[in-house]
Amino acid sequence: LAKAVDSPRSTVHRALGSLVRAGLAHRVGQGRYELGDEFLRLAFAYQAARPDHVRVLPVLNALAEEFGETAHFAALDGDEVVYRAKVDPAAGAVRLTSTIGGRNPVRCTAVGKVLLARELPDEAAALAWAAAHPIEARTPRTLVDDRAFAAEIMRTKERGYGIDDQENEQGINCVAFVAPGALEPAAVSVSALAYRTGLPELLERLPQMRRIIGVAGE
Repeated sequence: LAKAVDSPRSTVHRALGSLVRAGLAHRVGQGRYELGDEFLRLAFAYQAARPDHVRVLPVLNALAEEFGETAHFAALDGDEVVYRAKVDPAAGAVRLTSTIGGRNPVRCTAVGKVLLARELPDEAAALAWAAAHPIEARTPRTLVDDRAFAAEIMRTKERGYGIDDQENEQGINCVAFVAPGALEPAAVSVSALAYRTGLPELLERLPQMRRIIGVAGE
């Protein structure tokens, strides 16, 4: 810690002592600390009280109940998306490993594509963005080719929703819409196990998804 913050060990030790007394850190051994319960309480209380989180949680609950799959709320952060909220289905032994605060590349996620399509005006801009943000294949279906990715962004802009066809994680597909009324650009998605709810079924049920999220479309 002293090296990371470029500060004397004695100063860091005193600071850690203050954090321990406040319950924000917990000493687990000589020179070893972990986050304290008070830190966790504050973090979860802050997350639960965020305006967007409060507004979107009923939508995520409704999507998870309707589809029996996981619903996410995510925002852009550079060339990644960060998951701000997540609701798992009530039933089903197999669930996704995504976590609140977790990140994935924009290029291979439905939420990333639909948010990027909102920002980029045309295919030339999408191609320039892709060239500046290369990616290694995460699955055999990841769109590593810049032109293919730029074309997909244009299709996403035209149809109004993003698709992840097992591009980020093998066996997981996803459909995402821009979240209406969010305080900052964000997206809502349904992420499904492909063997349980395939992409064709998700696309057939777009009307239900649009109705729950509150977006217009056919």
